[in-house]
Amino acid sequence: MIRKGWFMTLSILMVCTLVLSGCSGKSETMKVKIGEVTRSVFYAPQYVAMEKGFFEDQGLEVELQTTFGGDKTMTALLSGGIDVALVGSETSIYVYQQGAEDPVINFGQLTQTDGTFLMARESPGAFEWDQLKGKVFLGQRKGGMPQMAGEFALRGKGIDPRQDLELIQNIDFANIASAYASGTGEYVQLFEPQASIFEQEGKGKVVASFGVESGHLPYTVFMTKESYMNENADTVQRFTNALYQAQQWVNTHSPEEVAEVIMPFFKDTDPEIVISSVKRYMEQGTYATDPIVDDQEWNNLLDVMEQAGELKERVAAEEIVNNRFAEQAKRSGE
Repeated sequence: MIRKGWFMTLSILMVCTLVLSGCSGKSETMKVKIGEVTRSVFYAPQYVAMEKGFFEDQGLEVELQTTFGGDKTMTALLSGGIDVALVGSETSIYVYQQGAEDPVINFGQLTQTDGTFLMARESPGAFEWDQLKGKVFLGQRKGGMPQMAGEFALRGKGIDPRQDLELIQNIDFANIASAYASGTGEYVQLFEPQASIFEQEGKGKVVASFGVESGHLPYTVFMTKESYMNENADTVQRFTNALYQAQQWVNTHSPEEVAEVIMPFFKDTDPEIVISSVKRYMEQGTYATDPIVDDQEWNNLLDVMEQAGELKERVAAEEIVNNRFAEQAKRSGE
């Protein structure tokens, strides 16, 4: 009898433990590997989500790596080296155009404008776009979003990048800044904080913003393979929830506050440079305030790609954009 009573007591305790653990709201921590196309203040909300613990609050353990270039980032995603890519939406279109059986799906927009600035090695007087004609322009990789948005903006100013400039495009993305610093090009297209660093060092002056000139588009978006999304829908939702929380935090805080939070990702950069970089992006509305990719932005992206000659046919947003997670995150966060 004593033994039977002990067994019943133990069984009850085990059941209670299971019930309590199930009711605690705790769930297994999910690991997510992110590949960012470059390290830039341009991606401030992502770093805020990590530093403020928003991913952790959603039960996610995030591992971030910099994959340096859209082609390398997409290769890492398709091969399974990363789970989620932070890269330009044009890369998902390229994969779709190739007839991928497992297409790449955009689910969370981070930036809504181009993030590059036009830097002049010498800037005599007020800048006029015609000053670029006949000059050596150090551009970005052909087919990449920075180059296409840059060309879109130039054409809007009456400049044919193929005829009016000496355009250099044979330098790897990661080496563009060092090539300019060593004397290549009279003009260059740069992200922050590199543009502000060069200004501080007297290597040039920012004279225009390609983000302002090319309009709103899904410039940098979190994306994943359709198979991963189908198999890990809850993880994608939690990821998007954290992203939206970070976007709202950035939208309601000053450049100084944002810079202070993201400084661990820019340890070798002057804090004042980080502040000025964040301020530039905030003033031109670069950071998206929610993760939704809207139709107007998508169509502008297609216009940019079409003008660049990189689009086989216009791809409807519903083919490779899934706003369900973003819309749910926004509803939950309001």
